[in-house]
Amino acid sequence: MSVLFLILSAVVLLYFGIGGVTAAGVLVVATVLGAFQDGWHFASVIIGGLLLAASLLLVIPSQFRRERLSRPLLDWVKERLPKLSDTESEALKSGSVDWDGQLFSGRPEWSKLLDAPHAVLSDEEKAFLEGPVETLCEMLDDWRITHELYDLPKEAWEFIRNEGFFGLVIPKEFGGKGFSATAHSEIVMKISTRSVSAAVTVMVPNSLGPGELLAHYGTDEQKQHYLPRLASGEEIPCFGLTSPVAGSDAGAIPDKGVVCRGQWNGEEVLGLKVTWNKRYITLAPVATLLGLAIKVFDPDNLLGEGRDRGVTCVMVPHDTEGVHHGARHLPMNTVFMNGPTWGKDVFIPLDQVIGGPEMVGKGWTMLLECLSIGRCISLPALGTGAGKLASLTTGAYACVREQFGRSISQFEGVQEALEPIAGYTYMMDAARLLTAGMLDRGVRPSVPSAVLKFRNTDLMREVINHSMDVVAGRGVITGPRNFMARAYDAVPIGITVEGANILTRSLMIFGQGAIRCHPFIVDEIDAAGMDDQNEGVKAFDKVFYRHIAHTTRNAMRSFVLGVSQGWLEPVPAQGQLQTYYRQLARLSSAFSVLTDVTLLTIGGGLKARQRLSGRMADALVALYYASAVIKQWHEDGYPEAHRPVVEWALQQSLADLQASLKKLIEEYPVRSLRIPLKLLVFPTGARLKGPGDALGAEVAQSIVKDTPVRQRIVQGVYLAKASNDPVGRVLHAYRIANETRELRDRLHDAIRNSDSDELHDASMLMAHQREELVDWAIKQGAIKSEERDLLIEALAALYDVIRVDAFDGDAIADLAEGSKGKLTEVARP
Repeated sequence: MSVLFLILSAVVLLYFGIGGVTAAGVLVVATVLGAFQDGWHFASVIIGGLLLAASLLLVIPSQFRRERLSRPLLDWVKERLPKLSDTESEALKSGSVDWDGQLFSGRPEWSKLLDAPHAVLSDEEKAFLEGPVETLCEMLDDWRITHELYDLPKEAWEFIRNEGFFGLVIPKEFGGKGFSATAHSEIVMKISTRSVSAAVTVMVPNSLGPGELLAHYGTDEQKQHYLPRLASGEEIPCFGLTSPVAGSDAGAIPDKGVVCRGQWNGEEVLGLKVTWNKRYITLAPVATLLGLAIKVFDPDNLLGEGRDRGVTCVMVPHDTEGVHHGARHLPMNTVFMNGPTWGKDVFIPLDQVIGGPEMVGKGWTMLLECLSIGRCISLPALGTGAGKLASLTTGAYACVREQFGRSISQFEGVQEALEPIAGYTYMMDAARLLTAGMLDRGVRPSVPSAVLKFRNTDLMREVINHSMDVVAGRGVITGPRNFMARAYDAVPIGITVEGANILTRSLMIFGQGAIRCHPFIVDEIDAAGMDDQNEGVKAFDKVFYRHIAHTTRNAMRSFVLGVSQGWLEPVPAQGQLQTYYRQLARLSSAFSVLTDVTLLTIGGGLKARQRLSGRMADALVALYYASAVIKQWHEDGYPEAHRPVVEWALQQSLADLQASLKKLIEEYPVRSLRIPLKLLVFPTGARLKGPGDALGAEVAQSIVKDTPVRQRIVQGVYLAKASNDPVGRVLHAYRIANETRELRDRLHDAIRNSDSDELHDASMLMAHQREELVDWAIKQGAIKSEERDLLIEALAALYDVIRVDAFDGDAIADLAEGSKGKLTEVARP
């Protein structure tokens, strides 16, 4: 009984995470009680005592444990821990951990999610969105921008400068707006629903660039000089990171700066002779201030000892001798300013290092901190904007487009495309706002930024493709009437830039998250890297046994919650989402166990196991987005009308999560672990299912019908007012179709009940027959005379919305003439 009591108490203590002196006391009492029950039998006392001693050795820190167990274990662990490059080490030190850490813990505290301050806008930020942002959107004609000007109109550029769009995140004390991350995201998102080119133009100076870097790291002199000029648009910034030979592997940039003396403004000063060759740099063609990431070398030790000084961020005025820029790339069919820049042996003083001379070699940390901010905002906002635009227009188009005498939104095949448009857009928006809220609380979410950039741009692609399926021929004809073409063109850009999605998924999300967000791995790596081995053993001893207990506890939780389908887990009752909370808690435990097993068995080989890493990334993405959906519904006040789309998103996330973990276990590199892991994670089988047809149909209708759910999903989109605008045309038809539905139903009934062979449904849309048809209906008594003009207007709008552009010979010639240019390869290094 002593052994049984000891084991049972140990299991209970591990499951509930109780350790230290309390655990030691419980183990002693349990063993003594067991021996007492056995009548102090010799075997019970000896065996129970030995097991108790071994347990106390693990539970209570001691010199014996450190020397006999921890020291040899540390040597073994050093061989298993992932080998980190200098770049990866810097990445682990940058940013901070928030809800992502809870998901990696295996036991998320839902109260921390629900109670965290959410993304909100100030009155000033709301006024800016309703004023200058609305005005800017009204000024933009995307067809003209992309097919006639190949640029924003001059008046738009001036408006952007004058209204402070380039200084959204620059503090007010330097002339900027000082807006929150949430406001920044909302502004970019709204503009993107009008023009992707304009949105990118606004978002880049406010994300990764000299302004953001100067605000965080600049010297007082640099801030005073540059920030007001950047905020006013007097200076146009860009930032060059990517080079032809270093794309996703940004740490391999070949661009360099050699410390030397040179002339600057007529004086000899200490500085850098900079050589660079960058491409894909947004705003480079028009930039007046070039930010560059380079590697600094000091061959003559002019800065002190050390030749290789590391990655450094510098600023180069565009009119400095030797600077080349102005040539343009054309990213797909968007025309935001983007192009190469290069220079050879361009001298700049050390004062042009962002942060001054003392920040030489600290550029990678600076970039990682600011890149995580920008990646949380810019592209996720762009992806969400595309989803909202698709929901707004495709839902409306499906409502008014009729085939076989009824709206195509009633066809189940069309509904299959509409439901992910609505559901995924809600998910993108929820994740965007959750992460923006983190930024506004001062969190620097490095892992969530990668999650959000990858998933929102990936869902953007899915949503836009579904939208094109519904709109069909109406969407593939280029012209001023096309309301989806620019979003479709922009999809590959979002997928590719700021870290290509393939590598973000297969290397960054789980590769960094498994270490950065793990409760113990970072401390163990630090202990293994200490120069003083004795101090390293002490540090390791403090954390390793807690790590073992953590892994064991999550393994037990995964199995127990798997058997009970989460019913033993206490969860919040708000919103009646207990079923989803329980499944998320269960699979979070499983995810945590798989993380530890992978780090133990794969260790330093994880980088080469990119399929495994990608599947773990998919699991983390599903956990994160499900959490975001719960948080968003909580912040909205649990409106019952939103429940279908909320439950669709949660069911889809859980199905994706289960599929990722199931496939990971089936293909696990260590074959002998496949069956044990399957029994641990799915003891009763993989039983979760995605959304059913009935729920899917309900979600599809949520963007077809003019309801509060549709309004919530498209919230923040620019609503074009003109009926001759590509989006305005659809919205006008949608509005008047809803207003005249009963009238048109009467007309349809009259046609169907007529004996005339000349009447058929399609005739109601033909321009030359509309008035004749309505007059016939009036004579039949189906329509009243006073309803005539409204019905004719509705029929005209419904026909107009399905029309596509056609160009005569002269128009095609004009387009061809407008697209002619001297397209030559620009000579550069």
